[in-house]
Parts: sequence; C-alpha cells; structure tokens
Amino acid sequence: MPGPLLHVGATVMCAHGGQAQATAPNPRVTVSGQATVTVTPPWTVAGCAMPPPSAGNGPCVTATFTTSATRLMSGGVPLLLADSQALCTPTATPLLPVTFQLRATGI
Repeated sequence: MPGPLLHVGATVMCAHGGQAQATAPNPRVTVSGQATVTVTPPWTVAGCAMPPPSAGNGPCVTATFTTSATRLMSGGVPLLLADSQALCTPTATPLLPVTFQLRATGI
C-alpha cells in the first residue's frame, strides 16, 4: 500500500512512549526539507517507560524496521514509509510513527 515517506523530523515512538530516532539519515532524498530514512540502520529509543528485567523485559533500546517501500529506493536501499513495521529490542514491541509529512508518498 502507498504511504507517506518517513523523515528524520517525524515523531516515532515505542509502544511504551519512548522517543525513537534514526541513526543514519539519508540526505540523498529529502521531503519537506528533511532527510528521509532507509530500512537498513537501526533506530535508537530513549525514554521508554517499560520496567527493567526484574519487573519486565525493557526498556526499549533500539528498533529495526522489518518492512519498507517496495518500489522506492535510494542508493539501492528501500526507504521507510509511515506504515513500515518495526520491532524494538529487547521488548519485541512495535515502533509507532505519530507525526510525519504527508506531501510525498511511496509504494
């Protein structure tokens, strides 16, 4: 399905409210003046509210996207869309894009 492209200024959170940030922006393709993000690099998560191992299996530290655009690439690497799926480590919970640009979409 087509979806808006994710960029470094998008608000992406873990399921527990932690803020996720891309570790390697892709400056070759920009939207709304901001670099997009490819599927390859992991994302870092800060401020996750999941309790540590004695009371839970958190907090979320990193996340890796498992799906991405199928027809839109930069440098041969697929770009991320707002509906791309990701799993956090060590909790195996999803990342949730909350705000993102709506002008450019991809498949």
